Amino acid sequence: MELGSARENLILQRTIMALNDPKTPRKRTAKNAALPLPDQVALVLQGGGALGSYQAGVFESLADTGVEIDWVAGISIGAVNAALIAGNPPEKRVEALRAFWNIVTSRLPSFPMWHNDQLREFIHEWSAGFVATFGVPGFFSPRPTPPTLAAPGSCEALSFYDSSALAGTLNDLVDWDLLNSGPMRFSVGAVEIESGNFHYFDNRSERIDARHVMASGALPPGLPPVEIDGKYYWDGGLVSNTPLTHVLDNQSGDLLVFQIDLFPASHEMPRTIMDVMAREKEIRFSSRTRQVSDELLKLRKEREAIRAVLDKLPPELAEDADVKILAAMAHESAVNVVQLIYRATAWEGGARDYEFSARAMAEHWAAGREAVQGTISKAGLLATNILDGKTAAFDLTPR
Repeated sequence: MELGSARENLILQRTIMALNDPKTPRKRTAKNAALPLPDQVALVLQGGGALGSYQAGVFESLADTGVEIDWVAGISIGAVNAALIAGNPPEKRVEALRAFWNIVTSRLPSFPMWHNDQLREFIHEWSAGFVATFGVPGFFSPRPTPPTLAAPGSCEALSFYDSSALAGTLNDLVDWDLLNSGPMRFSVGAVEIESGNFHYFDNRSERIDARHVMASGALPPGLPPVEIDGKYYWDGGLVSNTPLTHVLDNQSGDLLVFQIDLFPASHEMPRTIMDVMAREKEIRFSSRTRQVSDELLKLRKEREAIRAVLDKLPPELAEDADVKILAAMAHESAVNVVQLIYRATAWEGGARDYEFSARAMAEHWAAGREAVQGTISKAGLLATNILDGKTAAFDLTPR
């Protein structure tokens, strides 16, 4: 949804007036922006490997704006970022994110760069090849013996890389007691291998540790499955790369969701085989995100129509048992979903999710900050829906 600057300014002015009106229902307000916050604000983080530094930039900018997050949910690298956020006090969250991303990109420095897309693409692919060969510090490393030569059934036979280093990194940077007992809700998704069922680990129902985060990011055949209570798990992105459904199914009161997607659903037609690899990955990891958002709006419209009909019934029918059941089914709180989607540069191909270089990390981080700044500039549009209790989904990321 796009608005002209004059209309945006008018909406913003009306929003500020509404916030100052004593008749307006009291809501929290972001400290540094004219944006009222509903009962609950959730940060939903998609999987995407090295692109996850975009999410870190988004969070840093949201924190600067004064948007308080009540619930953080993630898949894969989104689960790692979520743990770093929920497992640290507010004043140390960005510091923890920065520490993690500095560690995992420390092996590939920020090389001098020329403004040439072909050269940048070559360095990008070379950096990704370096990672594939030597691994990522504090994250994963190649196994000395190929899995094809390992004993069947052993951990070494089930993946090309060893991810045990990630457990140490997480334990150094995450306060698990705070994550489990603090005010922020935390959820990560993974797939149980034998049943194929998707499962959410949630600090409101069980104690979370490094295993649950690593299970959410155990993408085969690169990374090994993670055992938790006798069951083995793989990356949640195999089933759904976004935890939005879990958040919507368990919301309490009006909800504002910042959904940070690392792969766009739509893009231009591929021109080269590298474009094909990149586009295939975008479609595979973004499809469920788009499906969930579309289904959300469809169901909301249907329930809104049901409520409109129920409001027209005469008083004597309002107490009918069947009417009450239907009214309860149609009742819902408002949801506003703000989608911030990383848009790849011309030189980023199918290897963008495992190109862990310092330069790429810094660029993704900066892009995340810019995305939030562009969104907050449209605070009036979001505020109008929040104050009116409406449901809507917005893609406010510049294309």
